[in-house]
Amino acid sequence: MKRVIALLILPLLCAGSLWAAVPAPEKLLPPDTLFVLTIPDYAKASASWKQWPASQLWDDPAVKPFREKLSSKMKSDFVEPLEKEFGIKFADYAGLAQGQLTVAVVPDGDKPTFLCLVDSRDKSAALKSNLATLKSKWVDSGKQVRVEKIRDVEFTTLLFKSADLKKALAKVFGESDENEGLETPKPESGGKPIELLVGQSDSLLIVSTAAKSIEKVLAGQSGSGSSALADQANFSSGGSALSRDALAYSWVNTKAIFDGILKSSKGGDGGGGLRPDKLLPAVGLTGLQSVAANVREGAGGSMVNVQLNVPEGGRRGLFKMLSFEAKDANPPPFVPADVVQFNRWRLDLSKAFNTLESTLTEVMPQAAGYMKLIIDAVDTATREKDPSFDLRKNLIANLGDDVIGYEKPPRKNTLADLGSPPSLFLIGSSRPEQVASALRALSAVMPQPKVKEREFLGRKVYAVNLPASPGPTGGKPVEKALHFTASGGYVALSMDVATLEEFMRSSDSTAKALRDNPGLGAAAEKVGGMSSGLFGYKNQAEEMRSVVETLRKESGTLANLFGNNPVAGRLGVDAPGKFKDWVDFSLLPPFDQISKYFYLNVWSGNLTPDGFAFRVYSPVPPQMKK
Repeated sequence: MKRVIALLILPLLCAGSLWAAVPAPEKLLPPDTLFVLTIPDYAKASASWKQWPASQLWDDPAVKPFREKLSSKMKSDFVEPLEKEFGIKFADYAGLAQGQLTVAVVPDGDKPTFLCLVDSRDKSAALKSNLATLKSKWVDSGKQVRVEKIRDVEFTTLLFKSADLKKALAKVFGESDENEGLETPKPESGGKPIELLVGQSDSLLIVSTAAKSIEKVLAGQSGSGSSALADQANFSSGGSALSRDALAYSWVNTKAIFDGILKSSKGGDGGGGLRPDKLLPAVGLTGLQSVAANVREGAGGSMVNVQLNVPEGGRRGLFKMLSFEAKDANPPPFVPADVVQFNRWRLDLSKAFNTLESTLTEVMPQAAGYMKLIIDAVDTATREKDPSFDLRKNLIANLGDDVIGYEKPPRKNTLADLGSPPSLFLIGSSRPEQVASALRALSAVMPQPKVKEREFLGRKVYAVNLPASPGPTGGKPVEKALHFTASGGYVALSMDVATLEEFMRSSDSTAKALRDNPGLGAAAEKVGGMSSGLFGYKNQAEEMRSVVETLRKESGTLANLFGNNPVAGRLGVDAPGKFKDWVDFSLLPPFDQISKYFYLNVWSGNLTPDGFAFRVYSPVPPQMKK
């Protein structure tokens, strides 16, 4: 019996030795890592993503004509030429990522190096076979390679000459020497070749541009006792919490990056008279310790978290200017239910302006002087009619701490309407009439100002003509005017006079309000409610209805926009016919056939002693719930 048990256990022990658990990225990467983006468990994340509405939409039979046309062109015009040029088959590597998939930037002296880590877990043998095939094809094609060992692990160095790499990419993208716009500078002759090291340690694929970076990863994998990113105080305070239970997360060591910029500049001129050692502290960037983000999945939907680690004591410049208090950010009753976007920010605009002015004075005194000249010019021009006018008192001192914006669906399914939907911007004030009058006075410094004034519902409504903008298809310029008025404790501004007048009538309206929409309250609770001082909402269903129906209708017009475009030329889609060979929006189904994949999302911002925290929540659409 003992022998039988031993025979049963032995294969499991052997399998365990072939597939040793790979440490988490923060245990592998060195403490001086500048950037990391990782999917801790790719197999788990991939299974979760397949259930997302966007993934199921892409696989929906109704989208098949559009999907297959795009996929076919991508394969024939991009993937296959790239595979041929570099001697690889992407399909051979598809599915190898089973554990973590990590991309990182690690410093090597004074230059950054690239790292990519892929844990193949039980597909380690397939990975080993593919790497051997890659090396063989590279050698057979006459390309340069070098084999070396790092901590007893063999790595193959693929050598690229800049000129050869440029030619290879030019073949893939179909470029010619006559192409302009995104012309790559000619490489200097005799330059150092580009090196890419590729190797496998147990089940871990390691790709990097520097051997030293690989050595640090191997030390972490072996548990040699070397310090790692997890031991770095900045990561522990700004990124460690977001790395737990995340489908994916990223972290940027902004402190190290900005410290490096200051060190390399050594107080020198940063261009235009701006010295980095004065600019970065003044605008507050040296107070930004790190930026972290993650994606998490729950039973009811997905959540994105973003954390800006700016401790309260170090906030200056932009971060001091954009700081806000935890106040009510609910949609007010006058916001209609049919809006597709809503945002409310309890930012004290008067304090923010004063901080901006002091920052400009510190960084660029001439800019602050120019601002003073504008204010003095407005005061001089306006005091001819109103001797007591003072722009700082009438406008800046009267700005409140309530900023609201909302957008409604386009009135027509055209590119012009899609690009300029009806929207309204509101600024809270205890004296909105003075603020509106001061805004009207600002037109005095505009070139050829044309200001119209009229009465509506007993209130003054101003209209300021703005410079004409090109039409969406390069046609006749579009004349626009900014309409604004004081009403209901706000100064309301809009490019659409009907939307402005709807707001002015809202006190007498019995229309349904956004705050009463089903699902809004429950979704808002997922991001901490609507009382943190910053809250936003988006009706994805109605927004995408307009987008899809417009693209289906205007597919040909949209294709014409890509003519003679250098980026489109590089991709080979610079002619309308070529563009539709790739992306033919007329093949999209009517929106009603795919509407079940869209619902809403909400987001909030929160200010803590540690910094700024933002959360975005996307609940599962009701029609997709099982």
